[in-house]
Amino acid sequence: MPKRGKKYQDSVKVIDRMTLYGPAEGVKLVREAAKANFDETIEAHIRLGVDPRRSDQQVRGAVVLPYGTGKTKTVLVFAMGEKAREAEEAGADYVGGEDLAQKIQGGWLDFDAAVATPDMMSVVGRLGKILGPRGLMPNPKTGTVTFEVAKAINEIKAGKVEYRVDKSGIIHVVIGKASFEEGMLIANLRVLSDAIVKARPAAAKGTYIKSVALAPTMGPSVRLNPQLFAQMVAEK
Repeated sequence: MPKRGKKYQDSVKVIDRMTLYGPAEGVKLVREAAKANFDETIEAHIRLGVDPRRSDQQVRGAVVLPYGTGKTKTVLVFAMGEKAREAEEAGADYVGGEDLAQKIQGGWLDFDAAVATPDMMSVVGRLGKILGPRGLMPNPKTGTVTFEVAKAINEIKAGKVEYRVDKSGIIHVVIGKASFEEGMLIANLRVLSDAIVKARPAAAKGTYIKSVALAPTMGPSVRLNPQLFAQMVAEK
């Protein structure tokens, strides 16, 4: 196992790995643990009590974080005619149809999110094997297959993030930057908690939120009390 750097070791000293912290204290500690010479990204990692292999236990959706993620996303839109003009006026970075599909098939992936109007899915559908594994495939469940392209673009630019349980039953979501004030990260985390709690599948039995951890790009993770995380919305 590679030896950790001095900054990482210093961060570990202020975090009790056996303690389950409340959300506010956890946010405070994860910001302190971000000691790199750049503005580290803060992610939430949430293990759920679901079986991702079962279609009736999938957890997937999207939510607009009130303070965004600290990164302006590059948005690509598959649309034609009036909807293409609407996308351009709303600030889409790339707009097109067959031309964009061919570029993507050729290896071009210089964008962070993709939106498509329903009538363009015949073009977008064949890109599933390329966009799907990268989390870039437009999907009605996340509001990225829609005729309301301006709304979709504005939400993504404002800080909309998608969440999806992976094969291990874990959701990984960016909630901001280490430079964010604690209140901003807590507000983002509260909105995420609300979305995930509401997305609980009816088929999920037993404990739904099993564990929660916050982690900066380069520093150690901070474990949160999963019950307190789930109760964040009630504390508004």
